[in-house]
Amino acid sequence: MSLYFYLALFALAAFSVITGATPDGSENLWPVLFGPIINKSTLTDTMRGFKAVFTKAFEGASTYSGDLSMRVDSKTKQEEYRWLGALPGLREWLGDRAVKDLSEDAFVIKNKDFEATVAVDRNDIEDDNIGIYAPLFSQLGENAKQHPDELIFTMIKDGFAATGFDGQYFFDIDHPNGNQANWSNKGTTVLTASSYETARQTLMSYVNEDGRPLRLSPSHLIVPPQLEKEGLDIVRADLTGNGDSNVWRNSADIVVAPELSANPTYWFLACLTKPVKPFIMQMRQEPRFVSLDNPDDENVFMRKEFIYGVDYRGAVGYGLPHLIYGSTGGA
Repeated sequence: MSLYFYLALFALAAFSVITGATPDGSENLWPVLFGPIINKSTLTDTMRGFKAVFTKAFEGASTYSGDLSMRVDSKTKQEEYRWLGALPGLREWLGDRAVKDLSEDAFVIKNKDFEATVAVDRNDIEDDNIGIYAPLFSQLGENAKQHPDELIFTMIKDGFAATGFDGQYFFDIDHPNGNQANWSNKGTTVLTASSYETARQTLMSYVNEDGRPLRLSPSHLIVPPQLEKEGLDIVRADLTGNGDSNVWRNSADIVVAPELSANPTYWFLACLTKPVKPFIMQMRQEPRFVSLDNPDDENVFMRKEFIYGVDYRGAVGYGLPHLIYGSTGGA
C-alpha cells in the first residue's frame, strides 16, 4: 500500500481521538490501530474491571468467621464489652430485681488497620494486557474476605497463653464463676472418641453464677490438617475401628483449619449455635477496594506502576470461653 494510505489512516485515527468518533460515526480507531490511550477514562474502566473481579471473588469466598464470632459494628477506635461476664438466667420475680453489675467485667478491644496492595505495570495497560491480572485481583478479593478467619484461628491456637475477659487464659483450668466452683475449658489429651466424649460432657455441664445450666450443645469440632482423619473418624464414620456402630456420627460439623497446622496436636470443640459466640469480630470499616492510578501520581512517574489494594479497619477478640473447649493433645 502507498504512503498516502497510511497517512490517511493515521489522520483518521487522530481525528477519532480528538472528536471521540470517526467522521462516519464508527467507534474510536486509535485503540484498534495503536493500543489504548492511558487517560482518565481508560484508567476508570481499568479500575472498574479490577474491582468487579475483586468483588465477585470477595462475595463468593467461604468463611468460618460468621460461625465462630459474633459481629459487632464499631463506632469508635475501641469498644468496651462490659457484658461478657454476665450470663444471668431468669428467676421468679420476688422482691426487687437482681441486677447484674456489668461494669465489673469491662473488656476492651481496639480496632486495627489491615491492608494488601498490588502494583500493575503501566506497560501492561498500554499494551491492553490487563487480563493477566484477573487471577491476582480475584485472589485479593478472596483473601480480604477470609482474613478474619486467619485472625480468629490464630487466636484459637494462642488461647492457651492469651487472657480473656476474666483475666484467665482463654483456655484454662480455673475460670472463676462467682459463688460456683471454678470451671475448666482446657484439656491435654489426644483426640480420640473418648476424649471427644469428655469434651462434650464438659461443655454441656457448665453453669452460670447462679448454678443454672448454660444449655450448651457442642456443634463444631475444629482440628489442624494433621487431625482431619481422626476428626472424620469420630463425627462422620458409620462404624468405629472395632466395627461397632459409631454413636458420635453427625454429632458435630468438622472444621479443618490450615492456620492450626503449626500445632498438629491441638483440637477444639465449640458450641456455635448460640447468639453469643466464643470470639468477637469487630468491624469499624468494611473492606474497600482503593487505587492510586492517576497518571500524575508519583508511583506512576517514578516506577511506571499503578497501585491497587484493599484495606479495612477492625479487630477480633476473645468472647465467651464457656462456648469452646480446647486441648493441647499432649503437647
